Amino acid sequence: MTKVYVSSVIPAPAAEVWKLVRNFNGLPAWAPFVAESRVEQNAPADQIGCIRNFVLRDGGRIREKLLALSDYDLSCSYAILESPMAVENYIATLSLTPITDGNLTLAEWEAKFDCAPEREAALMHQIGTGVFQAALSALKQRFGR
Repeated sequence: MTKVYVSSVIPAPAAEVWKLVRNFNGLPAWAPFVAESRVEQNAPADQIGCIRNFVLRDGGRIREKLLALSDYDLSCSYAILESPMAVENYIATLSLTPITDGNLTLAEWEAKFDCAPEREAALMHQIGTGVFQAALSALKQRFGR
C-alpha cells in the first residue's frame, strides 16, 4: 500500500478554514484544479455515504464517497470510487489542527492506496504535489494575512 502525506500551516484560525473545507461539495471554491462538483442524488454534502462527482480543469472526472466527517476533530475521510488515476482502495483524510501560537491551522492531508508498482512514484508526486499541496497552497493564499 502506498501512502502520501502533505502538511501546511494555514494563516487563519482552524474554525474558519473548517467552514470552507468541511463542505464535501465545495472543492471548486478552494481547490484550483476542480472545475465543477455535484453531490449525486441531491444528498446533503455532509451526509456520510454521499458521493461527490467532480470534473477537473483538465477534463478528468472523479467520484468520491464521504466516509467520515467530524466537526469535533475538524476532519473528513473519503474514498475514490472512480478516477482516471488508476488507483485502488484509495482512502484519504484531510484534518485540521488549531495552532494556538498565532491562531494558525495545521492542515494535514494523507492518502493510502494500491497501484501498479511502476506507477507508484508518479502517483505519489501527482497526488502529493498536484492535488494535496496545490489545494493547501490555495488555502494559504486565500487566508493569507
